[in-house]
Amino acid sequence: MIEDTETIDEFLARHSADVGEAVRTAAAAEIMPRFRRLAAHEVDQKAGPYDLVTDADRLAERYLTKTLGALLPGSVVVGEEAVHADPTTYEAIQGDAPVWIVDPVDGTRQFVHGDSGFCTLVALARHGVLLASWTYAPARAQLAVAMRGRGAFLNDERLHAGSPAPGRDLQVATSHPDYTTDEQKSELLGLWTDGVAPRPCGSAGLEYLAIARGELDATAFTWEAAWDHAAGILLVEEAGGAHLTRTGEPFRITGGNALPFTAARDAATARRVAGLL
Repeated sequence: MIEDTETIDEFLARHSADVGEAVRTAAAAEIMPRFRRLAAHEVDQKAGPYDLVTDADRLAERYLTKTLGALLPGSVVVGEEAVHADPTTYEAIQGDAPVWIVDPVDGTRQFVHGDSGFCTLVALARHGVLLASWTYAPARAQLAVAMRGRGAFLNDERLHAGSPAPGRDLQVATSHPDYTTDEQKSELLGLWTDGVAPRPCGSAGLEYLAIARGELDATAFTWEAAWDHAAGILLVEEAGGAHLTRTGEPFRITGGNALPFTAARDAATARRVAGLL
């Protein structure tokens, strides 16, 4: 527990590993036992046939909500499934209390289809500032951790996003067409140009990790739900990358962004992609 005189930075220095352990435990207890073993009654639709939720999502979020809240008394948890049940809980992101932003299974569609491209995302923020994040891909045994001002690491190895190779097409992951409106699709059309190679994204969290590893040059996303972006935005920042909205401002987890927005391996690439949106 955080002491009355302890700052959040001190809390993170002492308890970052505890948060990572909580994420691992949630995955081990509630997600991986259901991976490639989901029964039909454990999968539901939310807004449509591509917007899926499973028992793994709900139970992992329940575990993380209880554990993270106890680890940092006075904090609040904003989880994707809790917000689906009660949209007003999203307002806590703009409040004064430290907030844990949780996506229990990012890439539920992949999870349901038995693909390893899913992850659990946790970020800690206060007053709209991202302080730390954890990206855990349990089926790939990958845990990426970022701490503001302290760098980004994958399985304890420091990450450096680097810069795209000169003369090569930019590899850009974009909002998947199954999840975008006709208007949003038109907003992304500027990426279909010489020198850019766009493709539909998978798990947003894993696309951000790919940028931080220097394996993907940029993303272009048309939605701003904080649980999809908070962990990855900090991971990219701490690996040396940048993020911009279409009006050239950094992406804000508190919302009100000019969409689409991009995250990229370096500032020059972010400006280039934002200029095409």
